[in-house]
Amino acid sequence: MNQSAIISTNAGQFTIALDSQAAPKTVENFIQKARSDYYKGFTFHRVEDWVTQGGDPKGDGTGGGDQKTELSDRNFAEGAVGVARGGDINISNDSQFFICTKDCTFLNNQYTYFGKVTSGIDVVKQIKIGDKIESIQIEEK
Repeated sequence: MNQSAIISTNAGQFTIALDSQAAPKTVENFIQKARSDYYKGFTFHRVEDWVTQGGDPKGDGTGGGDQKTELSDRNFAEGAVGVARGGDINISNDSQFFICTKDCTFLNNQYTYFGKVTSGIDVVKQIKIGDKIESIQIEEK
């Protein structure tokens, strides 16, 4: 089953194809949170020339729980979606996610990769710090 997340923000909408082969537990966790409206109203708290990051319940990069990192051989190219983590490579955040807005292969084999933007990368690149997630809808095909 192919699953996608349609993320609506005040800056526009983009779609992520979720990769449950690369990170089954991460995708399951993300879908559960999305379906419960967990992310509604959360901001994008980090925007740099290579990454856009959001999904933090505190809004400052310090919130969220822990989950096991699921490393894979997937490539963090433009549009890749990953999970934030701290200093321990084995423990990732269960809430915060990031989107590469250009090539980020320096992240390969260090972070959980769980999807790729399939439409709306131009929207992701326009997001500013403080922009909000309005909704996330999960589609199954």
